[in-house]
Amino acid sequence: MAAPGAWRPLLLLLLATGLAHGASALFVVKDSNGTACIMASFSASFNTFYETTARDFRNVTIMLPPSAQVLSSNSSCDRGNASEPRLTIAFGSGYLLMLNFTRNATRYRVQNMRFAYNLSDTQYFNNASAKDAGQSLSIHSVDFTADIKADINKTFRCLSAIRVHNDNVTITLLDATIQAYLSNNNFSKEETRCTQDGPSPTTVPPSPSPPLVPTNPTVTKYNVTGENGTCLLASMALQLNITYLKKDNMTVTRAFNVSPNDTYSGSCGPQVVTLKVESKNSVLELMFKMNTSSSQFFLHDVELNMTLPDAKDPTLMASNHSLRALQATVGNSYKCNTEEHIHISNNFSLNIFRIQVQAFKVESDRFGSVEECVQDGNNMLIPIAVGGALAGLVLIVLIAYLIGRKRSHAGYQTI
Repeated sequence: MAAPGAWRPLLLLLLATGLAHGASALFVVKDSNGTACIMASFSASFNTFYETTARDFRNVTIMLPPSAQVLSSNSSCDRGNASEPRLTIAFGSGYLLMLNFTRNATRYRVQNMRFAYNLSDTQYFNNASAKDAGQSLSIHSVDFTADIKADINKTFRCLSAIRVHNDNVTITLLDATIQAYLSNNNFSKEETRCTQDGPSPTTVPPSPSPPLVPTNPTVTKYNVTGENGTCLLASMALQLNITYLKKDNMTVTRAFNVSPNDTYSGSCGPQVVTLKVESKNSVLELMFKMNTSSSQFFLHDVELNMTLPDAKDPTLMASNHSLRALQATVGNSYKCNTEEHIHISNNFSLNIFRIQVQAFKVESDRFGSVEECVQDGNNMLIPIAVGGALAGLVLIVLIAYLIGRKRSHAGYQTI
């Protein structure tokens, strides 16, 4: 595998010359005889966040454009007679997606996936902070391990979303058809399906639609740890409230519970703490930020990438980068027993139940002093008001009784 530094001359050349030729969704790598050894067709998105010159963080999603094309100079059917084909797709101002393949006697797989992106591209990374002093380009490359494998002479097929994540970058491939080590210059009619798709759709009846109003989600505990210890401690139940257009053109609103069995990860930064929860069909990311002047933390960013099989457009991407929710003093924890509804976009809101969360400064993996939400405080006003009214009523009855008793005694006084 080429060292990260070896990419820079290639990327500089891309930026200088641009990409003059368009390409379809089908990417093909051919040998010197014009015989195809790799064919791939998929849509892709790339999500990451970056630091700006103002020292805050922004989230960006880049879609694989129709103009993307195979970079022939960095794609091959046989690297040094090692029989390890490589597909490299180039697009935009210095962006590369590379898939390296390997095989054994019975199967082939994507051994490594690499994504390179250009922080100097102001179209996506506006006001990005310079990371490499004295250089005009800021090229970053991230390596991934992907579960893409198939039997020899069979096509890898995956209708579901394939997501890989590393170093704050998430790649999502959708509706993927990939085959390496081709034998007949075209996709094989036999397929190896991905685990996300489950059993063959021809043998399994369609799954019922999720209920419109599921039961309340289960409370799950989350712990994100960095080099300096725990930076996020949370106990909460999460629910995704989604509105979308079905294939039959009917608009529905459905709630999806986040399961305790979903995997989660996160990252710790001086001013940003991230929690990412991944399931089979969704990736939910929560970003907490710190206001250093007021020493408070709060939920600032929420992003959702989700696949809805019965939707007309199965890929849902929603985000909000200007929130100020779940706020408390750094060193304390935010707690709310009342259900909270956080509006993210026109088609997505996040429902949170029985939450207690603390970001940045967490001592001994325990919650600090509690700062309760306003809703819980308002709920206490009802019993207080009822109690006050009853006490007032008792007082009025007592005063009336004393007055009445005094008047009755007055009738028996000596004349």
